[in-house]
Amino acid sequence: MNVVDMLQKQFQDSATNLQSVQKEYSKTLADRQTLDSQLNENKQVKEELDLAPDGAKVFKLIGPALVNQDLGEAKGNVEKRIGYIAGELKRKDDQLAALDKKQDESREKMQEVQMQMQKLQQAPN
Repeated sequence: MNVVDMLQKQFQDSATNLQSVQKEYSKTLADRQTLDSQLNENKQVKEELDLAPDGAKVFKLIGPALVNQDLGEAKGNVEKRIGYIAGELKRKDDQLAALDKKQDESREKMQEVQMQMQKLQQAPN
């Protein structure tokens, strides 16, 4: 196997790696967007619950049935959900940052290999 073949294989491996990282990045970004919309929805629910007077009847949909729920319990559940979603959002943001770094590393590797191939092609035989 000559040097050009080795460089082409390295380039192909880097390209494949970049594609897989980009695919994972897209999935993680979609997950993050879903979490973001859930967070906004839960914040709206919290605002509505905060407007409700003490002793107001609150119902929770469980399957096809509406079940009466204590206002304090409902507020607590929503606050816990908001905290959980915020934590998941931070985790996804950290994951996206790591994937960004991986993408940059793959691109740099591809550029290095490409430059080496160009040098080889320009070199006199």
